[in-house]
Amino acid sequence: MNRRAFFGTLAGGLLAAPLAEGQQAAQVARIGYLGTSPNSALVEAFRQGLQDLGYIEGRNLVIEYRNAETKLDRLPALAAELIALEVDVLVTAGGTPAALAAKQASRTLPIVFGDAGDPVTAELVTSLARPGGNVTGLSIVFPQLIGKCLEHLREVIPKLTRVAILWQPGVVAERFERLILQEAEVAARTLGMRPQFVWARGPAEFDRAFSEMTRGRVGALAVLTTSIFASERKRLADLAVKNRLPAVFSFRTYVDAGGLMSYGPDLPDQARRPADRATDKVRAGGQPQNCQGARPHDPAVAPAAGGSGDRVMDRRAFISGAAAVLAAPLAAEGQQTFSGSCQAMCF
Repeated sequence: MNRRAFFGTLAGGLLAAPLAEGQQAAQVARIGYLGTSPNSALVEAFRQGLQDLGYIEGRNLVIEYRNAETKLDRLPALAAELIALEVDVLVTAGGTPAALAAKQASRTLPIVFGDAGDPVTAELVTSLARPGGNVTGLSIVFPQLIGKCLEHLREVIPKLTRVAILWQPGVVAERFERLILQEAEVAARTLGMRPQFVWARGPAEFDRAFSEMTRGRVGALAVLTTSIFASERKRLADLAVKNRLPAVFSFRTYVDAGGLMSYGPDLPDQARRPADRATDKVRAGGQPQNCQGARPHDPAVAPAAGGSGDRVMDRRAFISGAAAVLAAPLAAEGQQTFSGSCQAMCF
């Protein structure tokens, strides 16, 4: 009996561990994905990031997708819908509004934002080093980006004195909005430019906005991107060309749509990175404050006009060799400066 008891205990002990491991391996992770506007390329980049970490839809992963389709007032309900599905972690894409909607919907579910402008000012996190609460993610630190965009307009047009700054009111918290506009004004005046702030709440007001720029006799345009502006990037790029305004944007996707130049992070890379933080939460069930401090990383910077064919040459022609002026300084100085101060990850 003693031998039987011994072997029974031994067999049970040997079998228990692999059985537990098998059950753990069979578990399926459930991730909620909340977006503000349709962008299949960014969703695919996020999926790829998960695949690189061994999480594959239909095998060991379920992703529940919800998209506000640029209607920001839908975000709170969509966030609540995802939480009701009992996902393990909620990932947001499309800027600060989606992240805020997720945070307001739950104070306990782990939330990972992909591209918030300034999460500290927006009160998403306590600090980049110690986010606190249940929210973490990646920050573009957008206010610091504006000055660099204006600097590169100055390189293209050395005698530029008036610049239009296109923005969308009411998208972020009033405090953060005020900070962005103040930063833009200070940066413009430091460079000897007089800024003209022109607002547009949506595509229906684009024509009016560009008419204001024309009446104001501005010499160039800087666009403060939002999810709605990003979804209408081709139209904005076309209007800039039509009105003969050299324009700088925050993301290369605008350049791919016909814009002159951009200064900012590589969006597909930005979209992949939340996968790492999301799977950490799935594996450990930990909270963001249990993780360690913020660190900057090196984004890809679009140094000059992209695309192909005659449209690129037309854009370059009306500012007389802009690509030649931009190529070296933006690739070298621009990327170095940006990676050091403008994009950080909360851990």
